[in-house]
Amino acid sequence: MSTPAAPKQQEDYKLKDMKPQLGERWPHGGLRGGGGWISSERATSTYDLVEQMFYLYVRVEKAKDLPTNSVTGSCDPYVEVKLGNYKGKTKHFEKRTNPEWKQVFAFSKERIQSSLLEVYVRDKEVVTRDDYVGKVVFDMHEVPTRVPPDSPLAPQWYRLEDRHGNSKVRGEIMLAVWMGTQADEAFPESWHSDAASVQGEGVYNIRSKVYVSPKLWYLRVNVIEAQDVEPLDRGQPPQAFVKAHVGKQVLKTKICPTRTTNPLWNEDLIFVTAEPFEEHLTLTVENKVTSAKDEVMGRIALPLTIFERRLDHRPVHSRWFNLEKFGFGVLEGDKRHEQKFSSRVHLRVCLEGAYHVLDESTMYISDVRPTVRQLWKNPVGILEVGILSAQGILQMKTKDGRGTTDAYCVAKYGQKWVRTRTIMESFNPKWNEQYTWEVYDPCTVITLGVFDNCHLGGNEKPAAGGGSQKDSRIGKVRIRLSTLEMDRIYTNSYPLLVLHPSGLKKMGELQLAVRFTCLSLANIIYLYGHPLLPKMHYLQPFTVNQLESLRFEAMNIVASRLGRAEPPLRKEVVEYMLDVDSHMWSMRRSKANFYRIVSLFAGAISMSRWLREVCHWKNPVTSVLVHVLFFILICYPELILPTIFLYMFLIGIWNYRFRPRHPPHMDTKLSWAEAVHADELDEEFDTFPTSKLQDVVRMRYDKLRSVAGRIQTVVGDIATQGERFQALLSWRDTRATSLFIIFCLMAAVILYVTPFRIIALLAGLIWLRHPRFRSKLPTVPSNFFRRLPSRADSML
Repeated sequence: MSTPAAPKQQEDYKLKDMKPQLGERWPHGGLRGGGGWISSERATSTYDLVEQMFYLYVRVEKAKDLPTNSVTGSCDPYVEVKLGNYKGKTKHFEKRTNPEWKQVFAFSKERIQSSLLEVYVRDKEVVTRDDYVGKVVFDMHEVPTRVPPDSPLAPQWYRLEDRHGNSKVRGEIMLAVWMGTQADEAFPESWHSDAASVQGEGVYNIRSKVYVSPKLWYLRVNVIEAQDVEPLDRGQPPQAFVKAHVGKQVLKTKICPTRTTNPLWNEDLIFVTAEPFEEHLTLTVENKVTSAKDEVMGRIALPLTIFERRLDHRPVHSRWFNLEKFGFGVLEGDKRHEQKFSSRVHLRVCLEGAYHVLDESTMYISDVRPTVRQLWKNPVGILEVGILSAQGILQMKTKDGRGTTDAYCVAKYGQKWVRTRTIMESFNPKWNEQYTWEVYDPCTVITLGVFDNCHLGGNEKPAAGGGSQKDSRIGKVRIRLSTLEMDRIYTNSYPLLVLHPSGLKKMGELQLAVRFTCLSLANIIYLYGHPLLPKMHYLQPFTVNQLESLRFEAMNIVASRLGRAEPPLRKEVVEYMLDVDSHMWSMRRSKANFYRIVSLFAGAISMSRWLREVCHWKNPVTSVLVHVLFFILICYPELILPTIFLYMFLIGIWNYRFRPRHPPHMDTKLSWAEAVHADELDEEFDTFPTSKLQDVVRMRYDKLRSVAGRIQTVVGDIATQGERFQALLSWRDTRATSLFIIFCLMAAVILYVTPFRIIALLAGLIWLRHPRFRSKLPTVPSNFFRRLPSRADSML
């Protein structure tokens, strides 16, 4: 019975085209949607990737000469702005007749149901009803319209009126009232009518905000040796090792292989730190007394600001640091000065500025710049994203006895995070907010996530376990910039898909308008032949285990710092955007990666089947032509390589007609999410370590997941490399395919005019060249290949 509905459900998971009315100031006939993208004839409006939304703005500046209360002899004034059923209030001041509020109120034009705007000045009373001071009334038909980049509207003084509006009363208020759009500079900080039911901190929590990731550094601590370290039992030489702390990060050296008071280690310990440097580097030299007991022989705490910042691979000077002694009581303080020699440790410490500190997966990396700004290159493009709206969002919580969703969208690219305002109690929220990023490398990915704001109060459904409520995930979208054609506007509706323990669920659709503008085509082409990451990653690389642990620490630091912003970008949001659990074992992901590899060999299998048919003369014409070609290549072997490259050139040209017209999106079939078994989902959403009861099952199960997680990653990497080969001629990255087919044409010509023996000789000499002539940096073909897109971007 469910079979007929399956195609419709599968179709619901696909990318959809849209034709929104973007911007207002487009030239005549300039904006037409077609095939999901719009030819970009530039508009003069800075908000040309969103639909314009009009708001009534009321700027309350200040008041003067307000009357005092006849009973209290003072005035605690505040302003109430009323438009129909919507009311907004400023904060109140105590005992002030000339207050200054400098607050802006915004009322959506779509929800205006009154022709009068009333601005009341009231006197705050604690016990009785607030006293009426005066009011100003505006006719909505007389409110001027201001559209940026028009100059801001100057506020004016207005005399207050009595309750009935018949006469003027004492006092004046300075106001500015105008009709504007979301591009107005007053929009981000204004009070919105959507937040009429939200009070206190929640009002600030619904506004749109821009966040910047903290500046991350790698801290390299080379522990060389120590001198004169003595245990409490001086008759037994110590088994010394060093334990280093930076914040919550703890690393240890190996135990010195020889028992001595002058141990030698020469080990590197790598930490992640963030500016401003709040933590200290704390080192303790310890003695391994027993397997369960360590004895501290010396300690030192160093501020991170004293260390050198290294911008390349040049060596750093080492320094000796005196250790603080341990083991003396308070009453024996004078014995410290009786020590003729102090224990000390030899360190080489530096802050690495030439690395890019990875806080996101390299598969979905959005920034490849090194830490220090001096090593940055000029931007090669501009990325503009219009976050239009969401459609069909599911109910996420219960409020006042009814289901509702308070949705907001977060976008992350490079160091810049943006968060749209929260649309209250709507399953079809409209944001229409536009954001811009500088692009330093086109082979990067922007990530957008939609969440339900659970920190506005009034929720009837508490968090599981009685803890604080977390913002719920609604879905995520990833877009690789290299798959976008330059200077073209894409308008698509992306399905928001989330895996739950009960299975795959579509949470709604996110509607976006995206444009990647090229600033320098020459610089973009130049980048395709260079390493993706800064060269220090190749000159002094980290191990795989180091990268995994360092990325985990970097994610924790970013989540902690953004969680301290106001309003906070919460930890669960940051972790979801950075794919914190991408390394965990999943049978579903392992199956998906396996079938990605199987699909790579489909072409080879088809070729072998075709050759078998040729050999069996299933099609005599084809067999004759193949035999003729075979004899030609045997007689003229110099034509083999030119023919291959010419053939690939022709395939690339032929495939241009079938190039993808849409950005990649989450593919449920590729992710093996539609046919996943319930037991596999239970395993995927199980805690780590497992929450199963049997101790033996726990041990074996965790071991299996740990090993299989690494296998899963390796299998995915193999699939990615094969898919990059397919991307050479698929026009998924138009610039890369153009470069490759041009190279194929040039190679075909060069190989045609050059004797094959010379080509073979040169190739052999290059392949067998001396290590002195080899660079540690990857070659140009390797750099080009690593920048090619793969289907990993479409994996859930």
